[in-house]
Order: sequence, then C-alpha cells, then structure tokens
Amino acid sequence: MSATADPEHLPTYRITMICSGNICRSPMAEVVLADLVANSPYAGAVAVDSAGLGSWHVGDGADHRTIQVLADNGHDGSRHVVRQFSPDWFAERDLVLAADSSHVRDLRRLAARSGIPGAEAKVAYLRSFDPAAVSAGTLEVDDPWYGSIRDFRRTYAEVTGACRGIVQALPELLAAGRSARPGDGAAAADAAGAADADG
Repeated sequence: MSATADPEHLPTYRITMICSGNICRSPMAEVVLADLVANSPYAGAVAVDSAGLGSWHVGDGADHRTIQVLADNGHDGSRHVVRQFSPDWFAERDLVLAADSSHVRDLRRLAARSGIPGAEAKVAYLRSFDPAAVSAGTLEVDDPWYGSIRDFRRTYAEVTGACRGIVQALPELLAAGRSARPGDGAAAADAAGAADADG
C-alpha cells in the first residue's frame, strides 16, 4: 500500500528544524510545517519539532517578532519553548533540517561523532525542499534576529516555501522512512534530494 493512500498506518516520521538559538528561524519553520501537515492527508503520520545548536535561550519562548509574524499569518507560536539539540536525537529523527551552512556543518560533525548509523545522511538544508531556492542556489535562511520585522517576514516567506515543498515530498519521504527502519535512515535522505554546498 502506498504512503499516499494510507498515511495513518505509517509509523510517525519525525522532522526536526534547526537554527542557532531556537528563537527565530527553527520555531517559525516548526510551527508552519506542523500546521501544514495538520491540514494535509499526513496528519498523524508526521511529527515536527525544533531545537537550537546553542544553549543560550533554553527554556525561553520564541522571539517576539517570530510570534508576531506567525500570528499575522494565522499561526500560533506562543507556546514554543526553546530546546538545545542533542546528538542522541539522531536515533529518533528521520530528517534534521538546518537553516544555514554553519548548522549543516555542525550537525554533520555531531552526527559523525554520535556513533549512530546513518546520522549524517539525515541532515539537509531546510530550503533544499524549495525548488525556487534550489534553482537560485540560495539555500540559506539568513538570521533575522539582528534585523527588523521586515527581515522576519522574509524569513517567514522562505521557510513557508520550504515547508510546502516538504509536504509535497511527504509521499516519498514516508515511503523511504518506512523502508529504512530500523536501519540507518539513508533512504529517507536520498528521498530528500538535498542540495548541499558543503559536499
């Protein structure tokens, strides 16, 4: 049976969004993707969360501008609580999506040191799921923290384009994730087709 035909009978596919401090880019992407999935045929088959690579804001909420831009677009980011990514999460996640190249590099280092089979293959750029970003060669989601509300609106547009692409890719991702379990996750990464400037 295909992933598209019967998603509720698939095991939960877990996606984690990553940025530096988990207050701007990654919580925005988490909320947007979770809402898109909830309104898709894949509700219940996909779990979305987020974390930062740094510990500076652990326990805090999202940046107030993140919450504002999400609210302006019909999303609720008010319940977000900052967490720090832990390398042992690679064992439980199917896809770990990074906002920029520094996160990709750091995640791959953590994956290599984790000893978890296939961990490195689970890391990809968030915007690798946006065909327009891939065509333009602009896979980075710039940090809006130092900017204005206009920068947060740009971030929202970028992560939304990527999240829509993820939803479109879910049939392949779910099928690859199911076939990869309980193995190394490489099939899921192949389905992601992530463009990677870091090699």
